[in-house]
Amino acid sequence: MEVEKIAVGLDIGTTKIVAMLGRKNEHGKIEILGMGRAKSRGVHRGVVNNITQTIDSINEAVREAERNSGLKIHQVIVGIAGQHIRSLEHSDYITREDFEEVIAQEDLRRLIGQVHKLVMLPGEEIIHVLPQEYKVDSQAEVREPMGMYGSRLEANFHVVLGQTSSIRNIGRCVKAVGLNLSAITLEPLASAEAVLSREEKEAGVALVDIGGGTTDIAIFKDNIIRHTAVIPFGGNIITEDIKEGCFIIKRQAELLKVKFGSAWPGENKETEIVSIPGLRGREPREISLKRLSQIINARVKEIIEQVYMEIQNYGHEDQKKRLIGGLVLTGGGSKLKHLRQLAEYITGVDTRIGYASEHLSNGKDHNLNNPEYTTAIGLVMKGFEKSEENQEITTNNSKESVSVYEENLKGTRKISRRKPTEISEENLLKKKAIERSKSFLENWADKFRQILNDSE
Repeated sequence: MEVEKIAVGLDIGTTKIVAMLGRKNEHGKIEILGMGRAKSRGVHRGVVNNITQTIDSINEAVREAERNSGLKIHQVIVGIAGQHIRSLEHSDYITREDFEEVIAQEDLRRLIGQVHKLVMLPGEEIIHVLPQEYKVDSQAEVREPMGMYGSRLEANFHVVLGQTSSIRNIGRCVKAVGLNLSAITLEPLASAEAVLSREEKEAGVALVDIGGGTTDIAIFKDNIIRHTAVIPFGGNIITEDIKEGCFIIKRQAELLKVKFGSAWPGENKETEIVSIPGLRGREPREISLKRLSQIINARVKEIIEQVYMEIQNYGHEDQKKRLIGGLVLTGGGSKLKHLRQLAEYITGVDTRIGYASEHLSNGKDHNLNNPEYTTAIGLVMKGFEKSEENQEITTNNSKESVSVYEENLKGTRKISRRKPTEISEENLLKKKAIERSKSFLENWADKFRQILNDSE
């Protein structure tokens, strides 16, 4: 098994850290070779706030993944989220001097590189520059400009920004574990890679990744990323509300949410009661499931309304921007009972739960067929995408070198490809001696011919 054909995704979340190894099989499906999971300590709402604890959690997840797969992990692609993430729309252009040549990959890289020089707020840096639509000279709405002729290349970009300190803290944690950071990817983009089909992206769809600390949104239309956003609420805040509303500890509140929680309060009756063990010999506490669902409903409703506000900001009411593909909910928070029905009721948009099983060769594995692992699976897929891009760049550079070499040969005469032989001093003396003897014999032959002529 070749190491370079294996990709490793590292999902650093608020509630858990997941390291996942995968490879592509002959059918293009992802085969997960191993996975490690650890409780996330030192991360709050997607942002590292304790370096030492985060390093320990990453190390635990990575070592477990290595044990399960029997492989050594050297480099990873990491997902990033958090309330420090923001995005903006930007337009830029370049002027091509050699407009008689077709637009090549190098022109696109130069245009994207120019966007990276964009002036940002202090303490921010660019995470992604995502092209949306190109314009070549006066021709607008160009999806793929490569191979076209033109002197001016222009594009609209979706630019994702993040706090430099947060990005560097993640890099420091990964490096401290002894790993190389190959790339950083916005987590909703990785999740979208895992759960959205090409048809959904074409029709218009909003991916909603409900994690422990944040809810991440990515909107696609015409196969182009149109909008991204991060809402600073997730599953943990629901657990906190249950803890405060039912007067129980956090571990009990999480267990109550997972086993008996529902986002739809009308499903439970007043008579349905759950008994929670008391602390240190105290009496058990009885909790009404209807009351529990009312607490969950209030917070979930707030999250979905924030999501719908982001969709409206994109312009969903506009006929051209209508999201025919509706909502796709994923992440650990999407497992909450009756969440899909509540989302449809609030937004009026068709909703489904997103699973990554269709991209996996072992997708029937119960452990992997889980919405909370979609980001990690998407990061593995992004890892293969990045390696293919790097390979393409290397191949193009090799082709450019060959073409330059061939261009330099044009107009020159054909020469022998035989390697020149080095002549030593001894060989040089022998060569001169042979030439001297040769000239002597030639002179003697001329004199001999002259003597014969005279005698005749």
